[in-house]
Amino acid sequence: MQLNFHKSSHSTTAQECVEVAEFSSGAAVRDTQHREDGYLVFSATEWRAALGALGAPAR
Repeated sequence: MQLNFHKSSHSTTAQECVEVAEFSSGAAVRDTQHREDGYLVFSATEWRAALGALGAPAR
């Protein structure tokens, strides 16, 4: 699967940026400054819970 990452709208500064790739079964998150370290994958349920804990609207 090809992941299309974009900078999270919740990233505050260049030093605290994460990128998110959302897909039908969940999302992947990676550190913008350390892309080579890979990414974390979350199921749709886990992703909705994470967004809810952050007070962000689920897409």
